[in-house]
Amino acid sequence: MDAREAALLTLNTCHRQGGWSDGALKKQLAAGGLEGREAALATQLCFGVVQNEMLLDFYLSKFSNIPLRRMESKVVQALRLGLYQMLFLSKIPQSAAVNSSVELTRTHCKNPRAPGMVNAILRSIQRNLNQLPTIPQNDPAQYLSTLYSHPVWLVELLLPLLGSEGTAEFLQADNSHPAITAMVNTTKATAQETAERLAEQKVEVTPHPWLENCLILNKTGNLERLDAYQQGLFYIQDPASRLMAMASGAAPGMRVLDVCAAPGGKSFAAAIQMENQGEIISCDLHPHKKKLIQAGADRLGLSIITPMTADGKVRREEWESAFDLVLVDAPCSGLGVIRKKPDIRYKDPKPLEGLPQVQEAILENAAGYVKPNGLLMYSTCTVLPRENQEVVDAFLQKHPEFVREGFILPGPAGEVPQGEITLWPQVHGTDGFFICKLRKGGEPS
Repeated sequence: MDAREAALLTLNTCHRQGGWSDGALKKQLAAGGLEGREAALATQLCFGVVQNEMLLDFYLSKFSNIPLRRMESKVVQALRLGLYQMLFLSKIPQSAAVNSSVELTRTHCKNPRAPGMVNAILRSIQRNLNQLPTIPQNDPAQYLSTLYSHPVWLVELLLPLLGSEGTAEFLQADNSHPAITAMVNTTKATAQETAERLAEQKVEVTPHPWLENCLILNKTGNLERLDAYQQGLFYIQDPASRLMAMASGAAPGMRVLDVCAAPGGKSFAAAIQMENQGEIISCDLHPHKKKLIQAGADRLGLSIITPMTADGKVRREEWESAFDLVLVDAPCSGLGVIRKKPDIRYKDPKPLEGLPQVQEAILENAAGYVKPNGLLMYSTCTVLPRENQEVVDAFLQKHPEFVREGFILPGPAGEVPQGEITLWPQVHGTDGFFICKLRKGGEPS
């Protein structure tokens, strides 16, 4: 098995079963025994096709007499893989891109005529690469949707928020390849010591340009095999999540509740910020996630974290007014992390409509756990106001005892006097992420 075959089989599995490409690809790479360059190419091909699927299909449909929807799934994936290489991977000869797709079709597709059809379509596109059909621009949302392969409904939500240019920049950022960012576990080692340990294992390490104790990693191979990882010197986290912990002001000796904790990154960030002094109860609705959080805490040596299985919407009387800080990283549409999970853009938007009610219920419940003068943090990894500012606004209408409190962040975000901020990949270089800090007043006398 080579990289292209692994990518084809992964894409086909996701199409047939509706799975996530990152998980399906990991299984395929393991099954095929692919590592190093082949694994990297398979990843690039698989993610690249998913990120550009609508654009690829637009061009393919212009050169095919048969609608793509009537073709066998593996034939469509072979066509997409060939065209993606021709359009986006300049180091791969176009003839190799065509020939490999034809061979994949011959090996994996049932229709004996399919290889000839794939060859004819891709050769025709190859001859016309400098004069491909123009995407119609009469409808701005449809144009951006096709060009950047995002659904029209999402583009239509973004345009009023960002304008045409800002929306294009956001969609383009979604199709980029974000850096791997490692947060240093300063309870065990300094950033310098961690960087040196990683460099010993041939990992390329660069300090993050504006976030302290954050390292940008390249050429990692399998991260979990690295000694520095196994010894708990770092964990992988986007800067946005770390900024939420920084904004919270988590400090040594605090009692903290993380209501929707899995897989544990924000609990880990808070525990390190607290110098492993105090108490953090990290909850998740699903029992198997408790083991995941515990394994991470054990690897990092963060003994103040206690994982629990708990529903964020169900009140626990013993936690009433018991915590200095409550973190609510609510379940959300995930539209801020499309650059890491490109499949999110193609999910059915209908179930997303009920998310604000779930978010409001969790925030309402969590508020009861905050001590007088304590803090309540609300965050999501989405950029939609209906899941962010509007949820907080609705909560504050019912709870005048809470007020937004300003905070200061490093980097482009800087001072946030209004107490809430939406981070954008094209502006801040982070995941799309919302952070809001709320302070509870003292008890009435």
